[in-house]
Amino acid sequence: MTSRIESYRHDLVKFLRSTDFSKAIVLTIAIIIPIGLFSKLGNLEIGVSLAMGCLFTSPSDVPGSFKNKVYGILFAALLGAVSYCIAGYADLSIWAIVPMLAIMIFSISYLSVYGFRASLVSFSGLLAIVISFANISSGMEIWQKSLLIGAGGIWYLIISVGWYLIKPERATEQLIAETMELTADYLRHRIQLLQPDAKQEDIQKKLFQGQNELNEHHESLREILISSRVSSGNSGYGRKRLLIFVDLVDMLELAMANPIDARSMQKYFKEDQKELKVFADFSLQMAAQLEAIAISLHKNAEIPKNEVPEAFDNLKDTLLSFKARIDLSERREEMILLRNLFDYQSKQAQKVNNIDRILRNLEGKRNLFIKEKEVKKFLTQQDYSLKTLINNFNFDSAIFRHSLRLTIVVLTGYFIGEYFSVQNSYWILLTIVVIMRPNYGLTKQRTIKRIVGTLIGGAIAIGIVFITQNTAVYTVLGILSLTLAFSLIQRNYTTAAIFITLSIIFIYALLQPEVLNVIQFRIIDTLIGAGLAALGNFILWPKWESQDLHTVIATSINANLDFLKEIDRFYHEKKSLPVSYKLARKKAFLDMGALSGAFQRMTQEPKRKQKQIGIIYETVGLNHTFLSALASLGTYIRTHPTTSASRDFEVYTETISQKLRNCVDIMENIEIYEKGNEEILAAERSLHEKFDKLAKQRDIELQTGKQEIDEGMRFKLQEAHLVSGQLEWLLDLSEKLQENIEKLTSTDE
Repeated sequence: MTSRIESYRHDLVKFLRSTDFSKAIVLTIAIIIPIGLFSKLGNLEIGVSLAMGCLFTSPSDVPGSFKNKVYGILFAALLGAVSYCIAGYADLSIWAIVPMLAIMIFSISYLSVYGFRASLVSFSGLLAIVISFANISSGMEIWQKSLLIGAGGIWYLIISVGWYLIKPERATEQLIAETMELTADYLRHRIQLLQPDAKQEDIQKKLFQGQNELNEHHESLREILISSRVSSGNSGYGRKRLLIFVDLVDMLELAMANPIDARSMQKYFKEDQKELKVFADFSLQMAAQLEAIAISLHKNAEIPKNEVPEAFDNLKDTLLSFKARIDLSERREEMILLRNLFDYQSKQAQKVNNIDRILRNLEGKRNLFIKEKEVKKFLTQQDYSLKTLINNFNFDSAIFRHSLRLTIVVLTGYFIGEYFSVQNSYWILLTIVVIMRPNYGLTKQRTIKRIVGTLIGGAIAIGIVFITQNTAVYTVLGILSLTLAFSLIQRNYTTAAIFITLSIIFIYALLQPEVLNVIQFRIIDTLIGAGLAALGNFILWPKWESQDLHTVIATSINANLDFLKEIDRFYHEKKSLPVSYKLARKKAFLDMGALSGAFQRMTQEPKRKQKQIGIIYETVGLNHTFLSALASLGTYIRTHPTTSASRDFEVYTETISQKLRNCVDIMENIEIYEKGNEEILAAERSLHEKFDKLAKQRDIELQTGKQEIDEGMRFKLQEAHLVSGQLEWLLDLSEKLQENIEKLTSTDE
């Protein structure tokens, strides 16, 4: 019970110190000041218009580089002002309003082709169009309101930038802390695979999701840390956070590069569960240490004591104890497996220790050379050219379909509101704009959460109205609800919907005496809007994930192929690690994350649309495992002394590469090339003979009483075992991938 209370307390502290909450505070301040000030001066309409500008602009204020933050807010302010002006004048004529809605809704939502930040800017424009129907501050000219809305956006930018300058590192600290927590969760999920009763499929899904979330956080941190370093130079804070970021990225790669073969571990260590538990507990200790550091960053508190070194000493003693009590000649396979796991965990422990030392200012002088031209290649650049708009102007584009779908549903909502003379009918349009997303699964989720949140919020509001009709109470609750709503939108949409409903009801309660009617209309309009959004996404040119999944699979396989080529080249040349290697590795991870995300969205769609779900799941799993095995091979070659690449290695890589090319060719209906098995079988025999020869040499050493293995011999044994094992595994995975792709395409036909 005490631990649960402590956990809740930590969560509350994290929330109150989060950028989501601080952004909500910024927005609340930006809204309240002009309303309060101009209300005192007798010009409430000016204050309300400025507040509207803040409201329209705030969605574009998301984590990223400072330059992108400023540009995003400025474009949102401009788009919000222009959209409101056009919509406001069109509303004066029934003949103008329908074409205006059709053109404006489509064109503004279509701006989302330019990426995530652009989609938030476009949302500002859509919000401005919808709110223009509310006729707020109707005593002013429309152009005057539009100018004030633009000015409100600038006002919000000033407040937001001012808040940022007071504590510029706050957003970075939170993002790093969240990345640590996600990394800790990833380590926990991985080690669960060692449990005898582990549900492998469920754990694998959690690993897919965790990797996807980590990739997103890594991308955000790249933009913030690399952009700020390139623009402002080598500041102490920036250097330290970049070093932490590098260690966190390495931790994900190390985890993926050392997949846990649960079946082999359980098979070989069936009678040695005590040793396995020590290794599992050590991974949990590293995860707990990372999480504790993350909590201290959230709280801006002292870094906790590092328990990892002591736990590592226990781990090392366990390995040595196991080695001393077994016959190495009989249980060499087990010893190598445990030694590889130990090597992996020692590297992860070093990363945790590095992070701890950096935060204690004890990291020493770790070299961090950054070349501006090279480092910019790691940033995902958005193409803002006209060509992007033209290339997406077709039904193959999910954004094109979404824009057309949204336009039709908004027009339908408008006609329903007009025909039935719905009070505050713009709430229908607002619900549609907020809920509808390009894919069915997310729209379905938001629809359910919005309805549930609105009903709960309405019920709470009714209870409060029956308790008190005090306007001062309504004002306080309205402001508090507004702040909580803004801060929870990205974290918990259902709870955010509750507070959105409460804030709207209390604000209207200050203007209208019939509060219960306001609640009633709010609920009815939300239900209508949510129903239209869900129906529209289901029947109007839905973009089912199965339609594009083959392309996403092919892209991920191609990325793995490019990564394999870079590993092969590095193994042959063994010079400094080229940028092309790092870029290929990054792309393989990101494309794998995109594939995992597409599969997860597919599972949220109607059952009848989940075509070949079993084969697809197996294909995604094989591709993920293939990337893990690739990363394992690449990491070993980079971090250990190795012999020259043999002809056997080349035969394997050529065969594996051909299998991957076959997978892509099959999906593109291109005739595939099948190679004979003689060469690969000879290479397999040769690799096994090399390992057996080394093993016999070691057996002779043991027989002569030489218990301590030479480092050179140990490295040769590890290389022969791991490289040959990984090559055989990669070949097996590539063959299974090709078989699965053939099943997928044959079923389609």
